[in-house]
Amino acid sequence: MMRLMIAGGAVAMAALLGSCTTMSKDQCLAGAWGEKGYADGASGYPMTRLDDHAKACAKYQVTPNPAAYGSAREDGLRSYCTFERGWVEGRAGNTYYGVCRPEEEQAFLPAYRDGLRLHEVEDAYEAAQGALRSAEARIENREDKLEAKQNELRGEGLTDEERERIRDRIREVRGEIRDARRNSRDVRDALDQAEWDVRRVRRELSGRYPV
Repeated sequence: MMRLMIAGGAVAMAALLGSCTTMSKDQCLAGAWGEKGYADGASGYPMTRLDDHAKACAKYQVTPNPAAYGSAREDGLRSYCTFERGWVEGRAGNTYYGVCRPEEEQAFLPAYRDGLRLHEVEDAYEAAQGALRSAEARIENREDKLEAKQNELRGEGLTDEERERIRDRIREVRGEIRDARRNSRDVRDALDQAEWDVRRVRRELSGRYPV
């Protein structure tokens, strides 16, 4: 299942990468295809990355050298397809394009999956922190509105109709505050769970990786 998810993500990301300009005019004219191939291999890009470079350089009437690029890319992949790099790539949440040979994946993929697992729970924790900040800001905003309306109600020269309209709004704002506080409690529970998940995964991975 994880392999399928990685492969599916690779297809989507490859399409996205293909829509970007991968090389500048100066890079195309320099024609350092071996250097570019090594850098792409060391970054874990698939061979289809060369097609993107070809499109980027076509406007300058420059065609790539597939042999030089491919050979250097293989050299770059040797520094990518390692246990250590698998952890780093997963930890950063980077996409794996299935570029490593089966014997290399035996080391790369377990570390990549572990790193990705920690990345995901830490992302969830950060998202929960942001949600709590938003919930608390909403409470503060509604409390400020309530105070403003209460001050307005104490003003002089108001008609009965105006006072009733202000009282209605005060009731509405108090309801919004109750809702916001309930939401804040739910978000805090989610944050506690996310923090527990991070600690659990870090504890499980400690000893194997620098967590």
